[in-house]
Amino acid sequence: MIRAVVFDVGECLVDETREYSTWADWLGVPRHTFHAMFGAVIAQGRDYRETFQEFRPGFDLYAERELRAQAEQPEHFDEHDLYADVRPALTRLRADGLWLGIAGNQTVRAGGILRELFTNDVDLIGTSDDWGASKPDIAFFDRVAEVVPFDVEEILYVGDRVDNDLRPAVAVGMPTALVRRGPWATIQWNTQEAKELPTFRVESLLELSGLISQLNGTAR
Repeated sequence: MIRAVVFDVGECLVDETREYSTWADWLGVPRHTFHAMFGAVIAQGRDYRETFQEFRPGFDLYAERELRAQAEQPEHFDEHDLYADVRPALTRLRADGLWLGIAGNQTVRAGGILRELFTNDVDLIGTSDDWGASKPDIAFFDRVAEVVPFDVEEILYVGDRVDNDLRPAVAVGMPTALVRRGPWATIQWNTQEAKELPTFRVESLLELSGLISQLNGTAR
């Protein structure tokens, strides 16, 4: 049975279009060009951070984040950047009696924003900066398993990436859900692994309630 649902952040809960557009602006690159290169890097199976290297060799993402903050242009997202199904999906899952969490590769600053946005909606918010481990490292998912008060096979991890989210979550024994949105899921959706690895494949987070209820009903 699934008793807990833990969500990734970027392109699962948060539409990162605006944020990556601000990075294009910071680099002085046309947004269309930046997004095209971003997609090409992902399609080639490379780390998305290599996108920055294409425009500025030697680019240090962490250092540039600090520079942006000093220039009063920090990375930011808010209620307007949440996908439309996020709030109703969380409400429905909470009504189903499920324990809810958010855990993703995020900075301390982003963790603070998440806690402001979801104070009363989830039971846990954890970030890679908080834990000193980032996806796809197994240590990240081991940490998720430690802080969620259920057995690992009862924790559904929901993400948009086969490589960063599903593969390592399955490796530690978690059921998974792949949501089809954002560049990664769009590119990976029709791969064999994306078809076979997840417990659920959804177009919207609103589908999770019914799918989990059906699975739990079968498990009883």
